[in-house]
Amino acid sequence: MEIAMPDTAAPYQATDRTVPTRSRERASYDRALVHGILDEAYVCHLGFVRDGAPVVLPTLYGRVGERLYVHGSTGSRPLRAAGQADPGLAVCLTVTHVDGLVLARSAFHHSINYRSVVVHGIAHEVTDPQEKRTALDALVDHVVPGRSADSRPANAKELAATAVISLDLNEVSAKVRSGGPNDDPEDLGLPHWAGVLPLVPRYGTPIPSDDLDASLAVPGYLSAL
Repeated sequence: MEIAMPDTAAPYQATDRTVPTRSRERASYDRALVHGILDEAYVCHLGFVRDGAPVVLPTLYGRVGERLYVHGSTGSRPLRAAGQADPGLAVCLTVTHVDGLVLARSAFHHSINYRSVVVHGIAHEVTDPQEKRTALDALVDHVVPGRSADSRPANAKELAATAVISLDLNEVSAKVRSGGPNDDPEDLGLPHWAGVLPLVPRYGTPIPSDDLDASLAVPGYLSAL
């Protein structure tokens, strides 16, 4: 199966499902913005319907061009369903960054600054061996770029126990909130502090495994983080 490559010049097309009902001015279909939000996060939430009830699972993911990949055990229900359902498994995948806590003078106007992406579509099981290996490398490199080349690839037994599903970036939107609180004019004189408390993720110092060969230094791609 051919892996879709990005067309960075064209925005995503808005659909009924990707146009928000509230704060429409915060929605964006800019392809570069969507890719940036996806590439910066680690965990997505994958939603689907199982036995007539909604299910949402947090999981790792990776992006290759215009396609997302999610992996799990071959016994995982959503991954099995993606392979058994025709034409696939209907899903909604979301990613969110929280960039700041917005503290207003009134309780009603408290908010958060965030960047989010919502993807609607049909997930399919990846059966092509080469695409499956590409997807698994992408999942590893999504967590730490360069890591797939510095680790043992999955062997035949591990590949047989691992299922991968793909989701094309066709029906996609981003939504962003930034800036300070939106207090009502009559509240501006109230004696309450107002503003934004930024939230900035950071990496700590790498901690080597207890059984690691002491002669092995921290890889450059890791220390660069």
